[in-house]
Amino acid sequence: MSGFLGNLMNQAVGAIGGQLGEKFGGSIGDFLKGDGLNMLISQAQSAGLTDKIHSWIGNGENLPITADELRSLLTDQQIQMIVSKTGLPANTILPALAQLLPAAVDKHTPDGQAPSTTA
Repeated sequence: MSGFLGNLMNQAVGAIGGQLGEKFGGSIGDFLKGDGLNMLISQAQSAGLTDKIHSWIGNGENLPITADELRSLLTDQQIQMIVSKTGLPANTILPALAQLLPAAVDKHTPDGQAPSTTA
């Protein structure tokens, strides 16, 4: 994977290795496409993490998230999807995702707003 997500992923989880790292970065980008970001916002509200995700979307500093907070934010199905795409265990994915997700969401919302859903 090239571009922003690929570079970000390489910086945050370079120890994972080339091909696995590319798969991981691609999984994040795939997750945020379409209604994925809006679903993530909804899940953040349910998990009590609204302030964090709004900091990632808005202009300004991105608040950090922990692996434990990600467990409360993401569904088991979403975590398993990333596990199956990367072949990495969840205990490896979640800390790396905690480093990557704020910047990835920030990059997917360059105007400081979540994309509107289209039917």
